[in-house]
Amino acid sequence: MTIVRLAVFLLNAVARFQAKTVVCRIKLHDKRLLRTTVYYRRVMLVLFVSVLVPVLGNSQPTTRRFSFHRGLMGTQFTVILYAADSLSARRANEAVSARMDSLNQIMSDYLDGSEINRLSATSGSGKWTPVSAELFDVLQKAQTIAKRSHGRFDPTVGPLSQLWRRAVRRKEFPTAKVLRKARRLVGYRLMELDSKKQSVRLRRAGMRLDVGGIGQGFAIDEAIKVLHQHGIRSALFDIGGDILVGDAPPDRPEGWRVGIGSGKAGAIDTTSLFLKNAAITTSGDMYRFLEHNGRRYSHIMDPRSGLGMPYFVQATVLSPDGYHADALTKVFSVAGLRKSRRLISRWPGTKLLIRENKSGRLREWRSADFPTN
Repeated sequence: MTIVRLAVFLLNAVARFQAKTVVCRIKLHDKRLLRTTVYYRRVMLVLFVSVLVPVLGNSQPTTRRFSFHRGLMGTQFTVILYAADSLSARRANEAVSARMDSLNQIMSDYLDGSEINRLSATSGSGKWTPVSAELFDVLQKAQTIAKRSHGRFDPTVGPLSQLWRRAVRRKEFPTAKVLRKARRLVGYRLMELDSKKQSVRLRRAGMRLDVGGIGQGFAIDEAIKVLHQHGIRSALFDIGGDILVGDAPPDRPEGWRVGIGSGKAGAIDTTSLFLKNAAITTSGDMYRFLEHNGRRYSHIMDPRSGLGMPYFVQATVLSPDGYHADALTKVFSVAGLRKSRRLISRWPGTKLLIRENKSGRLREWRSADFPTN
């Protein structure tokens, strides 16, 4: 019997019983019987509520799993979501995709006409430049992390990141003169923000902004908001290893299963976590690095020196949102294991697993609240 038919049946039963009790009251005019009939009417109503409400309460709409994949921001972008049907899933994914494309046009320093590159072109002019709400938001978040980390993360790192990308790609170490020139153009204090006018001023000519270390996390934070607008709460986003999950899958109340690598080349994942409503990101130099004069330099760069980290370090950050997880992996990688143990207290709610190899021995530290498999 369907829920609708059951409801109609019970309602009719109550109605018939109520009709009978009215007849009895008219014929008998007996107070004792009157009280009895009222009592039985109440029993029927309680029975109706006790039977129907749990049935309706447990009749949650079924959802199915849908997956979508595409290239974005120079990497692979994956969306997994649970929706009532394929049409709802497709429409939600299209809205997410449109939002991500819009953010890429704003934040990418690889696109000549992007908003962030147009802003960089005004450096040294002395003028305040009005920017979009999204660009101002990500720059404000980036500057806050730069201040709290004492420059271990820096959104003005563009001249150095371009130089280091080229060095890693060509396997050519930059000269000291070139490094000095690029370093003079970097410093988060050289970027001024006016929140009232939503404007930015870059004080030194030749500055170049780069939010690549926070942009992907910021973007998936925006993407999950889009899904919420479509009534979808259970989802996973993965863009180049920056992962954000919503509510747990309907068939896995413990959460989404996410694997963390061991930090050793060729090794399979050794740690599995189950997450819900959280973000996780891992930074490491397992495959991207530069060797010079017998020394290995990571693609993860210290903005203060302009050089990649001279030893292996891998940081995994678990955070309530994507942009913190994304940016803080860089902060802790640059800080190293010992300093990160103190530095993490500046970001309550953040959990850290860090591995480091400075002298041929792999060391590991995790914050007390970092989950174990």
